[in-house]
Amino acid sequence: MSEIGIDYSPCPVVSIVTATFNAETCLPQLIESLKNQSCKEYEWIVVDGVSRDQTLEILEKNRGVITSLISEPDRGIYDAWNKGVSRARGEWIYFLGADDFFWGEDAVERAVNHLVQVPQDVAIVYGQIMLVNADGQNISPTGRDWPEVKERFKQIMCIPHQGVFHRRSLFEGGEFDASFRIAGDYELLLRNLKKNDAVFIPEIIAGMRQGGVSSKPENAIKALKEIRRAQKMHGFKLPGPIWIGALVRAYVRTWAWKILGERYVVRVLDIYRRMIGLPAYWTKL
Repeated sequence: MSEIGIDYSPCPVVSIVTATFNAETCLPQLIESLKNQSCKEYEWIVVDGVSRDQTLEILEKNRGVITSLISEPDRGIYDAWNKGVSRARGEWIYFLGADDFFWGEDAVERAVNHLVQVPQDVAIVYGQIMLVNADGQNISPTGRDWPEVKERFKQIMCIPHQGVFHRRSLFEGGEFDASFRIAGDYELLLRNLKKNDAVFIPEIIAGMRQGGVSSKPENAIKALKEIRRAQKMHGFKLPGPIWIGALVRAYVRTWAWKILGERYVVRVLDIYRRMIGLPAYWTKL
């Protein structure tokens, strides 16, 4: 293991954990968004999977904003996040992707203003995120109030994880299950939210880049299968209609993608989104 420096300053309100691997292209924007935050009541823990590009060099040049930097092989993002959690000291733990960034210089301040008022029996708080395409253009915000998605969440991941703050006590019941490759965040949240409530804060917390591998419909199928596995682990023996509908749509998109081509299918998908009152998404990627 290689651990490079730990700051033992007073405990912050929020511990930010970022897993990196060959992130030299997008990491500078994340770092700038951290440096510019008006609120400094946070620590930043970076867990690198032994990057082979300039990621570590970029991180070393920005040691002033990093509380703890670990660089060693891992078994995937959830294993990396677990390492970050084990070093976190904040009351709330937040996971920010290396290719994501805080939405505005007051993002942490706005979040903290809400977090300090949350009842002690609430372990999960979340806000909205802004979906951004590869060109940096805003697609649309995502994330709805808890009463609107409470029952839906038991069938599908409908909380933007880049907007979620986890009370540190949540991890006393267990860390991320590193056997998951895509839906480990859903499984962790489902442990608590199958019986408890979350709190929604009406703030955009971060920008999340879309496109590339994440936009491929076959990956939606893989994610849904892992979500179903998590549901079975927590006593949901039969799949719900929302999950079944999402799986069917994912298979249809995959087949249409292969037969008709991506260019045509994304236009049709966005026509349908507009018909049901949603903004265009697929044609903006």
